[in-house]
Amino acid sequence: MTDPAAPSPVRIDLPDGTRVTHRDVAANGARFHIAELGDGPLVLLLHGFPQFWWTWRHQLTALADAGYRAVAMDLRGVGGSDRTPRGYDPANLALDVTGVIRSLGEPDAALVGHDLGGYLAWTAAAMRPKLVRRLAVVSMPHPRRWRAAMLRDARQTAASSHIWGFQRPWLPERQLTADGGALVGRLIRDWSGPRPPEDADVETYQRAMCIPSTAHCSIEPYRWLVRSLARPDGVQFYRRMKRPVRVPTLHLHGSLDPVTRTRSAAGSGEYVEAPYRWRLFDGLGHFPHEEDPAAFSAELVNWLKDPEPDR
Repeated sequence: MTDPAAPSPVRIDLPDGTRVTHRDVAANGARFHIAELGDGPLVLLLHGFPQFWWTWRHQLTALADAGYRAVAMDLRGVGGSDRTPRGYDPANLALDVTGVIRSLGEPDAALVGHDLGGYLAWTAAAMRPKLVRRLAVVSMPHPRRWRAAMLRDARQTAASSHIWGFQRPWLPERQLTADGGALVGRLIRDWSGPRPPEDADVETYQRAMCIPSTAHCSIEPYRWLVRSLARPDGVQFYRRMKRPVRVPTLHLHGSLDPVTRTRSAAGSGEYVEAPYRWRLFDGLGHFPHEEDPAAFSAELVNWLKDPEPDR
């Protein structure tokens, strides 16, 4: 059992000691933990696997300094958010995101998503376009591009071996939490480029993964993505994703990403009927926002402030 008197592994300050506001908001039938910093137009940050809100620690400061209300949320089942028994399909997870926007009292938000968070950002922009002001996606193709790559590109299938491994029952959860979450550390290091994360950063993610039920909930979205490929609910979802994104979109990717091939991500602009900007970070891996936070944050802030982002 978790000691209730122990410090929270997710309600923590930024590395430089800056205190963010931690609170819970209700949305889509669940409770979500958010970390917030700054005032201004809302920018909502969505993490990927195997991480939680803390992956955006550098961008929270950069966005707040640039005049934005920066909010990083923990997705359903992760970090400080509710671990519900169901609801891990992308359509419902996207409704979590848009529900949080409404619960924050904002008319809309600029969505920034990495990995699974990027998949949900694409989905939210297609499903609830009035709530998404701008869209920035990191290390993740459009859902229809992702599906095509997983089914037709043998190299992408091999790069996504962890997703296929998640389809087994129970064993993946045990592997993620064994030895204090050691596998989480190996995955983050293996997926990064030549600028590996600090040991303290990796340990933060390992502790968060070891919170009871987190490993199971982290895997459930990937189980749905694969098992639904030929099911009616999956076919219906990908049909809905034909609806074009009609907000300015920034697509960011690391040239050395070993998880999502550049070829898989490139071309997602065909689903965007608005200004679309593709930015490839040379020499970075799957986590460009952590591997080179200064360059990443500058690219993001400059694009957010650009009143007419070019196509």
